Amino acid sequence: MKGRLGWMIGSMVLLSVGGVACDGRRETAMTGDKIVKTNEEWCGILTPEQYRILREKGTETAFTGKYYNHHEEGAYVCAACGEPLFSSLHKFDSGTGWPSYWQPAQKGAVKEAADDSHGMRRVEVLCASCGSHLGHVFTDGPEPTGLRYCINSVALDFKPAHPKKK
Repeated sequence: MKGRLGWMIGSMVLLSVGGVACDGRRETAMTGDKIVKTNEEWCGILTPEQYRILREKGTETAFTGKYYNHHEEGAYVCAACGEPLFSSLHKFDSGTGWPSYWQPAQKGAVKEAADDSHGMRRVEVLCASCGSHLGHVFTDGPEPTGLRYCINSVALDFKPAHPKKK
């Protein structure tokens, strides 16, 4: 019995620290027209890398994302739910290796939350529609806002302003 109890406790600890991501647990419900899915549903929609970043608050390696050096005109939308988040009109080269914007595409597109992880205080940026982790916002950006929304490429999809004809 002792061995079995130890195994059960160890399994619960593993689950509680995120050892099994796609286990079907229901996430915190959001109100209004917010998108609510189980972890299992998110796993069916997102790639493993997208799930790690969008749902488990991960970060992609700098200078590796497909949008950090992307200059086409259009809209950057949430990779999880498709909601418009940022515009190419507000994108700038911050030199950090992540796509950076000085403001969201529209008011209310993103929400912010305190992030005290990794021994520092930061401001996390989340999709206002589905709650997915996008990146962080810093106060060292260009005018007119002075903000730098530093966003993971994998958290975004791109919708060109002028789609190419096939």
